[in-house]
Amino acid sequence: MSQTSPLVVSREGAVGIIELARPEKFNCLSMSVHAGIEAAIDGFEKPDSGVRAILIRAQGKHFCTGADLDEVKSLRADPARLKHFISYGHSVLKRLERSDLPVVGACQGLTLAGGSELMLACDIIFAAKDARFGDQHAQFGLIPGWGGSQRIPRVVGLRRGLDLFFSARWIDADTALQWGLVNYVVEPETLGEAALAYCTKVATRSRIGISNMKRLARQGMEGSSEVGLKLEEDLASAALLDDDISEGLAAFEARRTPAFKS
Repeated sequence: MSQTSPLVVSREGAVGIIELARPEKFNCLSMSVHAGIEAAIDGFEKPDSGVRAILIRAQGKHFCTGADLDEVKSLRADPARLKHFISYGHSVLKRLERSDLPVVGACQGLTLAGGSELMLACDIIFAAKDARFGDQHAQFGLIPGWGGSQRIPRVVGLRRGLDLFFSARWIDADTALQWGLVNYVVEPETLGEAALAYCTKVATRSRIGISNMKRLARQGMEGSSEVGLKLEEDLASAALLDDDISEGLAAFEARRTPAFKS
């Protein structure tokens, strides 16, 4: 991508990397950013891409502080385009959430509003110890527009979610870890290395196996446990006939590391 692109898309081995690249604007989210994320997902998900995990990270001091308000202001004169701006952001974040690939986020500095919504669409989150998280919408008379109203309470619970909405306060990384908003808290200087190492390890797993577990967990959270259990029964039965299972069982018996082909 060019130097003026709001994203840098790259690869480290089997890890596809999406890097927010507008630190001078706090890596705010725009139509072009969402389009770049969607294009990167399309490329990474191709069966022959060699990518088995996705890492989302950001340049500069902060991960992302929300939507590009200059773009929002320019769109308010055209309700149809404004609606598309919101709808398109929703569709891209759903793509991350429903991707066959595991998606890991690495957050430093501030992760607020739309940035929190991007983070919430990831599967696993690494946070720098000095990171801060929050929903800023109420401070400016706004409401979440890219899924935050639904995803935050599902992750941290209703009362904590409502507190974040109403107060617009920031919580620190340790609190975010305690609440289940992030998975790992690391020293700021090791954030990139730790998140990439995690992705690299996950990338050695069976792509089909990881995809099925992600699908089961996410769909189970959206519906009843009975529906989720039936889906698990069906997927597990089919998976036991897969070549990756044969390799996994052979590796277990031989006490070696499996070499999955999927």
